[in-house]
Amino acid sequence: MSKSKVAILRTTPRTVFEDYHRLLNLADYQDVVAKDADTGLKINISWHFFFPGSSTTPWQLDGVIRAMKKDGYDPNLIHGCHNRTVVIDAHLGERENKQVHVTDAHGLRNVHLYEGEEWIHVRDAVGDLADKFTCLNEVYPKGFHIPKRFIGENIIHLPTVKTHIFTTTTGAMKNAFGGLLNEHRHWTHPVIHETLVDLLMIQKKIHRGVFAVMDGTFAGDGPGPRCMIPHEKNVILASSDQVAIDAVAAKLMGMDPLSIKFIKMAHDMGLGCGDPREIEIVGDPDAASENWNFVGPFKKMTFASRMQHKIYWGPLKKPIEWSLKTVLAPWAYMASVIYHDSFWYPMKAKAMMRKVLDGQWGRLFRNWEKLTPDERGFTTVGDEPAELKRTGFKAFIKSLGILGTCFKEAPEFHARRRRSTQSRQSS
Repeated sequence: MSKSKVAILRTTPRTVFEDYHRLLNLADYQDVVAKDADTGLKINISWHFFFPGSSTTPWQLDGVIRAMKKDGYDPNLIHGCHNRTVVIDAHLGERENKQVHVTDAHGLRNVHLYEGEEWIHVRDAVGDLADKFTCLNEVYPKGFHIPKRFIGENIIHLPTVKTHIFTTTTGAMKNAFGGLLNEHRHWTHPVIHETLVDLLMIQKKIHRGVFAVMDGTFAGDGPGPRCMIPHEKNVILASSDQVAIDAVAAKLMGMDPLSIKFIKMAHDMGLGCGDPREIEIVGDPDAASENWNFVGPFKKMTFASRMQHKIYWGPLKKPIEWSLKTVLAPWAYMASVIYHDSFWYPMKAKAMMRKVLDGQWGRLFRNWEKLTPDERGFTTVGDEPAELKRTGFKAFIKSLGILGTCFKEAPEFHARRRRSTQSRQSS
């Protein structure tokens, strides 16, 4: 059996496109991502507002697309791919994070999985593999649905290097969470590690090829994936082994990968390699040996993250968690938006971001639409640091609209509307 391989490079805005092309080929992506199949670029939007380290960067997305086109992939077979949650507005997110600028510039299709896409029952997609799930059969006794378009497609995940309040770290494996599970994803939070393992099994079954490209130009520490401390780290990673790339990212952040449950489970089940000693590092081994000494997600938790832990794993589990599986669940969605979008982002985000916004990647983000790169990258990133258009009162006002949307789009109400529609049609 060949050794799992993770490619890692240091990068700068001047060479970022050249580096992404080299990175993908160091990780042998052409051996995994078939040229005669559709390829979905699974864009990560962990917050619809821009926050460094939280979501797929425009240069990450652009670099992957440029590399694929340079290597002979047909742009007509490449598309951006977005999921939706009740607390994250993907359409706002792709604008605020400047991802849609990239797909539009390359003329790519931009698929939102919840808009006009067919979803099929998981057993129709994976057959008897469903019998091997570690937790999803218990979470969803009647099964669940996955996007039909995923079957036979390549998938390239585009996560960032960051911590996560539920899973310690988040990366390639967690990036499948929104795309593969339809409604009621929050039901899996008490068994989130097992869920990520089950989703990796599904991916290996349905996709033609599975690959991940992780951006660490910004990296996030603290109670991620939203209320983080962003750092400028200037690294990018790629691998066809979703477990291995998550393990290397965890090690960079100063954590023992095999102490993280989803990595250890996937490693023990043979779904990938989670032991850094058994992973071949190509590109810049010195970069992979760094230790950023992140404090992790649990030492400086926010009020919201502390309450989430108490509800899913602590003393509030018995009296409150049951409500999240009923029509009462929208209270939790609204509480999340009120805390994160109406309070934390308007009041705290700008101060948390100030240092990195003034750096080279912050300036690149600010001036993205005005700059003209060459094949290597950007000869200049501009003189102005990133400007946040939605802070303070503007962010608060926008959050009120998101609050209304999360209530309207709650799956509990969607299910009732569907039943009502079906009842009228049958009468």
